[in-house]
Amino acid sequence: MTSPFLGEFLGTMVLVLLGNGVVAGVVLKRSKAEGSGWMVITAGWAFAVMAGVFTAIACGSSDAHLNPAVTLGFAVRVGDFSKVAPYVGAQLLGAAVGAALVWLHYLPHWKETPDAAAKLACFCTAPAIRSAIPNLISEIVGTFVLVFVVGAIFSKSVAAAGPGSLGPYLVGSLVWGIGLSLGGTTGYAINPARDLGPRVAHAILPVAEKGGSDWSYAPIPVVGPLVGGALAGWILRILAVA
Repeated sequence: MTSPFLGEFLGTMVLVLLGNGVVAGVVLKRSKAEGSGWMVITAGWAFAVMAGVFTAIACGSSDAHLNPAVTLGFAVRVGDFSKVAPYVGAQLLGAAVGAALVWLHYLPHWKETPDAAAKLACFCTAPAIRSAIPNLISEIVGTFVLVFVVGAIFSKSVAAAGPGSLGPYLVGSLVWGIGLSLGGTTGYAINPARDLGPRVAHAILPVAEKGGSDWSYAPIPVVGPLVGGALAGWILRILAVA
């Protein structure tokens, strides 16, 4: 019953459920985690990535990309784009379902939270300072680091040094580092599915007293990560990191 599509779907669902779940816990009113801050959010997202990767592998996706930018980056790296469409479809669906589960889990807290922007933050990203080009650059740089270092972690030369099955833990740590070091500008989407799927869910779901879904910003956390991922894949290919 397992398959690469199922693995990418369920892995991304778990990623978004736990990742957006920690954001909801921090920003929604009357949550026991309310106000616990950026360190908790970045740590929660790191653990979410780790859990999502393990889920994807167990359910049939040995790649465990969980991210269209990663899928595109590694397609560029090897010159094979056959996985892009099915993986991205699974990732987007999984992200939307994960966001819907966050809404259900925190159901009574939406009405208790008057700030529409805080509610939206539980689904998708928004910049600290809204400026299209710098925001786009931030997403490109963050995703470049993600894809390039993931390529390094799983390269043959690094594997020879002995990390073995530590890969998911190392990727989680990488995402934690990106969040702490680079995430303060845009909220580090670094994943089109993680941002777009939940943004669609926010637009559709009957979230109590919600505002708009900020579609004017939505292209940046999609385009930026795709560009960053493709650039990283291209440089990995040029450097022959295998």
